[in-house]
Amino acid sequence: MNKKPGLSRNTLKTAKRLLGYVTNTYKVQFIIVCICILVSSVATISVSFSLKFLLDDFIMPLIGQTDPNFKELYQALTVLAGIFAFGVIASFVYTRLMVVIGQGVLKKVRDEMFEHMQTLPIRYFDQNTNGSIMSLYTNDTDTLRQMINQSIPQVLMSAFTIVVTFFFMLVLSPLLTILAVLMIMLMFFVSRKIGGQSGKYFVKQQLDLAAVTGFVEERMNGQRVIKIFNHERISEEEFDKFNDQLYESASNAHTFASVMGPIIGNLGNVQFVLTAILGGILSVSGIGGITIGVIASYLQFTKSFTQPFMQIAQQFNSIIMALAGAERIFNMIDEEPEVDNGYVTLVNARKDADGNLTECKERTGVWAWKHPHQAEGTVTYTELKGDVRFFDMTFGYTEEKMVLHDLTLYAKPGQKLAFVGSTGAGKTTITNLINRFYDVQDGKIRYDGININKIKKADLRRSLGIVLQDTHLFTGTIMENIRYGKLDATDEEVYEAARLAYADQFIRMLPNGYDTMLTSDGEELSQGQRQLLAIARAAVANPPVLILDEATSSIDTRTEGIVQRGMDNLMKGRTVFVIAHRLSTIRNSDAIMVLEHGRIIERGTHEDLIKEHGTYYQLYTGKLELS
Repeated sequence: MNKKPGLSRNTLKTAKRLLGYVTNTYKVQFIIVCICILVSSVATISVSFSLKFLLDDFIMPLIGQTDPNFKELYQALTVLAGIFAFGVIASFVYTRLMVVIGQGVLKKVRDEMFEHMQTLPIRYFDQNTNGSIMSLYTNDTDTLRQMINQSIPQVLMSAFTIVVTFFFMLVLSPLLTILAVLMIMLMFFVSRKIGGQSGKYFVKQQLDLAAVTGFVEERMNGQRVIKIFNHERISEEEFDKFNDQLYESASNAHTFASVMGPIIGNLGNVQFVLTAILGGILSVSGIGGITIGVIASYLQFTKSFTQPFMQIAQQFNSIIMALAGAERIFNMIDEEPEVDNGYVTLVNARKDADGNLTECKERTGVWAWKHPHQAEGTVTYTELKGDVRFFDMTFGYTEEKMVLHDLTLYAKPGQKLAFVGSTGAGKTTITNLINRFYDVQDGKIRYDGININKIKKADLRRSLGIVLQDTHLFTGTIMENIRYGKLDATDEEVYEAARLAYADQFIRMLPNGYDTMLTSDGEELSQGQRQLLAIARAAVANPPVLILDEATSSIDTRTEGIVQRGMDNLMKGRTVFVIAHRLSTIRNSDAIMVLEHGRIIERGTHEDLIKEHGTYYQLYTGKLELS
């Protein structure tokens, strides 16, 4: 059962954690801010408190005098002006410091978010939309900015004002303060009732805002598809549903938040009237030593006492929104990172005349798996060759639905294995498991005789090159995008990789050649050209194992012939796993696996499978189509 949106029980914990970013990182500055806020509050209240002394000690005695002496009154006003100026300076200092603190905290939060995001497993990104994740960096962090820069200093100012004002009110008249306490209790009751409703809808508003952001981001990426299939009207209707939900939650949230201020303000007005009536009765009756100055000062305090409650009420919506956003951010930061218990690492090695391997720092072109054996206290080195074997492997993205069943296959160093089958047969899943994007539920995958669960994921992935059907190019030059496969590659290595992938010719025809700037996932290039750059990126990495997931699916037939020659060069001496819909590209594979519902139903060379007249034969001859 889904819980109703609202503030969770961890709200207080979330608030403490958020404030921890402020107090731990900017401890000294925050202490100075608190001192300045207290000084500003005291200075402001002193102006109201001074009314009693100005009236009773300076102004009232001067009434009726034929030759009044204003010297002492001027002196008192000068002192009061000095106190007020000191308060203005304190306000300026804490306002400037809070800007520094606020931006610093946001930077730290964003740094932690992005740093932690790099450690999350692929499963997290499969289960959360890009728009929802982006909302954490934009909408949710913006609510934190408003809270830190505006709400926190305002609430502190209001809290200090309430405490200081209450103290002065007690000094002036304990009897009138009893009325103030009763009104405070009523204000707290009203704030709690209205605030609870407001908070519930503010949390839902943040969730609905993330949903809208995700929907818009998805539709922006799919504009061509939307227009091709004339789905503009349907997209509008779907957006309206999300937007209506956001409208409803936002309207309810701001309605409750907006009525709180006027209600608190009117309760303050009621208190003001009741204080004036009660003060006048007590003054006339001579009870409590209440003078005209006391009444005038106390009435001013009544306004000063109510105003902070109104200010807190006005900041309540920002605080609730920020806490809701902070809770979503902390949920992401608290996501379990990708588990890596591997201890076998990939190192540079040198081979002696007897074929023994020794570790070295310089690059020799020979790689080895460094395998420490803790029980024996020894270390063995296994040359990286690209021998990949699957043993009785079973896997499912969820426990309820298995995708692969008892899969057993092997790829010897330098062999080319191809996977054929309909969509959902499990072809791409196999490549995800080799990369350890996901771990198998049952069975083993051995890489050069080593269980891949023992290999550190970073080292495992360094030994693999992959070209996906959906290429992704980063904002930067073509040179930088190819070099992404090997960050320390020289310019000549990049040129050689481009030539190997047959991308060099079209690159040099561009206005700036390899220095051509790409933006928006390389939309300036054709899909085929982007695919060639992805192949060049894999080529510059020079891995012993290569995974081609529909690598030529977006390339036209003419270009495919050119690319295929480059791919053949790239695949020489490497273990290659190929997923392809175009069966013509896998005819020269050492073995072809035909998958159906997560099981291998046929395996063999192209010639062998053609002779069997089975599923592969029907696919190749067109009697059965891949879906």
